[in-house]
Parts: sequence; structure tokens; C-alpha cells
Amino acid sequence: MTDLAERLADHALALRWADIDAGARAAARTFLHDSLCVGVAGRNAPFAEAVLSAARAWGDGGKCSVLGRPEVRLPAPQAAFVNAFQIHNQEFDCVHEPAVVHPLATLVAALFAEVERAGPCSGEAVLTALVAGVDVSAGLGVAATRPLRFFRPATAGIFGCVAALISLTKPSRQVALDAFGYALSFASGTMQAHVEGKATLPVQMGQAARNAVAAFDLARAGLPGPAQSIQGRFGYLPLFEGDHEAEAAFADLGRRFRIAEVSWKPYPTGRAAQGCIVATEILMRDHGVTPRSLERLTYRAPPIIHYLVGRPAVEGMSVAYARLCAAWLAAVTLTRGRPVGLEDFTEASLADPAVLALAQRIEVVVDDNPDPAAFAPAEAIARLSDGGEVRLPIRAQFGAPDWPLSRDQHLAKARACLAFGGLERVHPALSTMIDDFETWDDAGRAFRLAAGRDDA
Repeated sequence: MTDLAERLADHALALRWADIDAGARAAARTFLHDSLCVGVAGRNAPFAEAVLSAARAWGDGGKCSVLGRPEVRLPAPQAAFVNAFQIHNQEFDCVHEPAVVHPLATLVAALFAEVERAGPCSGEAVLTALVAGVDVSAGLGVAATRPLRFFRPATAGIFGCVAALISLTKPSRQVALDAFGYALSFASGTMQAHVEGKATLPVQMGQAARNAVAAFDLARAGLPGPAQSIQGRFGYLPLFEGDHEAEAAFADLGRRFRIAEVSWKPYPTGRAAQGCIVATEILMRDHGVTPRSLERLTYRAPPIIHYLVGRPAVEGMSVAYARLCAAWLAAVTLTRGRPVGLEDFTEASLADPAVLALAQRIEVVVDDNPDPAAFAPAEAIARLSDGGEVRLPIRAQFGAPDWPLSRDQHLAKARACLAFGGLERVHPALSTMIDDFETWDDAGRAFRLAAGRDDA
């Protein structure tokens, strides 16, 4: 049986920048920029210092930079681990909604670890590798036809990372297939961390990036890996996803570029909560809803929204739990009079009794949408204390391809993330560099700049 791994390896080996359409090229530049800036902000998130300490215990020193940390150098696997953790640890990184995959956190971390240890690589090669990697990780997510059983950003993400490394370095076809085999061997990620609201989720992203580097190194060293890593009896799709439609998901591989389907996250929260945040903002702005005037807010949405962010707000919840609690996030937005931001995830905010009380009047309920991966449409229903009611349809998620951030909104998010990580000074240079990134001979300069290094 010919395994899908062969098609994916051939795609990564063959893809060239000239093959990629203008929309996908623009998306690759945009979401590289977004990921670097979000990763800088992540250096000041909870547990970031602990993760760096653990990574240093596995091996310190080396050639590779860490976002927002000009003094740190690590070996490639450890750098990939820390950078992927930082990009995802505030739930602010981009997402492919139909796949339920955060593709860039792992990809950017693994790619730049290879770039920095191996020597100069062109911006064109890095952007091409990003496109190839998203085609694989998002394609695997789209192929799944049942709800999440494992943490797909990590389990599918490692295959995307390996595809990106294949695209970047152009090894032999056999090495590429062996690397996918080791990606299967190392794939892991549990949704239990999501249920409990633990910082394990970004750790799993870090481990996926680290394991991708290890998988690729083993294959390059000559170790044979499982050949049927995607569709074999115990390959990725049967093992992790169960029911799937791989042929449909990859029917137009090489013609349809999944990176053009990626969404921004306008807010540092679970993506599934962001429609509710937008609805709350509109209710405030256009309908004058306030905490005092609101009796109850119901967000009626597809099943995955309830599954991912329908949890209740509770006393003593962690930051990771709160980022995935639509009721608390909407309550913060309504109380502050603006959408929730990076500065809101503090002990004081989490313990605010007024916000917690308001969150008890906000709920997510399931509609009859049969699509297990649909994020929209949804409806916000605000019942008011004067007996009135406002019904607000949400037909798309803000930041999605059909409702994108403007250039100014994208740059404002980038600047805010850099400022949160203490590197606002690099904003003009980094944004200018990304605009024509494919013309740069040394792509590592962007990463060194985002690390805050003086030698960028």
C-alpha cells in the first residue's frame, strides 16, 4: 500500500516559492511576523521561566536564540522547545480553524532552530518551508472527521514541522520518509490538559517542536523509521484520529495552500471564545449593554465551541483555565469596556468578585450544527434587566480569512506583543524586514532581531 507519507514527503521536497500563489505568500509573511511577536510576549507569561530552566537542564549553550531573551543560547532541540512554548503559552498564536490546529507555533520554532544551527538560509526557503509545513499539519486536521481525541496542534503539528524541515534542507526521499516515521514514534499530546486548564498545552507544543528536530536528526543519521507513518495500521490517522477522509483533504495538494486559510487571534484566548468576545463588544458598543443592564448572556454555538470554552468560571482558576473560559472572558470584556487583553490575566483579575459574579450570568450552549470542527455561525442572546432582549448573529470569527485583521490591526497587535515582552524598540525594523522577507539571504536575522540580540 502506498502511504500518504510518500505524497507529503514528495510535496515538501518539490515545493518552490515560484509555485505558491500571491495570497499564500502574503499569509506566510504575515503569520511568520505574528508568530515571532507573540513569542516575544510569551517570555513574560506564567511558567516561561520554569520552562527555560528545565530546557537548560537538558543542555545549555549552543547556537540557537530564544524569542525576547537576548542573553540565551540553547542547542537546537531545547531552543525549539522553549520558543514553541512561548509562541503558544498565551493562546495568542494563529490557528487553522477547520483543522483545529495551531500550525505556526511548532513550525516557526523548529525551522529557526535548524536555520540558526545550520547556517544562513534564505527568507524564500523559510517561507516556502512554512507553506509546506502548514499544508501537512492542517491537512491532517482537515482529514479528521470526528471530534478531537488528542491535542492535535501537537500530534499533527510534529508532522508539519518535519515537512517544513524536509522542505528547508532537501534531504533524500528516504530520509524524508524516515523522518515522518520518527514523527509518528514521537507524536503525543493529551486533551486532558485542556479539560483541566493546565499549562501543559503549550508544553506539548514545545515538545512537538523538540521532537520534530530529534526525528529529523535521527533520520539524517541513517536510522530507518516506520514507512507507513500516516495511513498504516497504527499510523497517525487510524491511531490518533480514527475516522478520516484523507483523499479528500489532500486531493488538491500543491494547488491549494492551507496557510491562506489560517486565522489571526485578535485576543489572547482560546480561539473558540473569540466569537463570544466579539459579540460582547458589539452588544456594548451598538446596544448599550452594561454589567448592570445584563440579566443573562447566552452564546449559542457549534458543539466544538462548548467543548473547548464552555467551562464555568470558578474561584481559584488558573490563567490557563481562564483563557479557555468564554464566560469569564466575556465578563472581563463587559466589565472593562474593551476586549480582554494580555494585561488582564493577573491574580487580581482572576480573583475579582464582580467579574466572577458577572461570569455566572454568561453561558455557552450547543446548537444543532453537525460539523465537529465548525466555529461559526453562532448567536448571542442578551436578556436585559428591563425585560428586553437582543439577538446578535455571529457569522464568522474576527481574524478569519473572510473577516481578516487590517494591516493596521495586525501591526498594532505586533507592537503590543513586542511591548509586553520588552522589545517594542524592534517593531519598525522587524515589520519592515518581514515585508520583503523572501529577498533576504539570511532569514535568521529576523529571529535574532525578535530575540533582542545586538548582532541582528
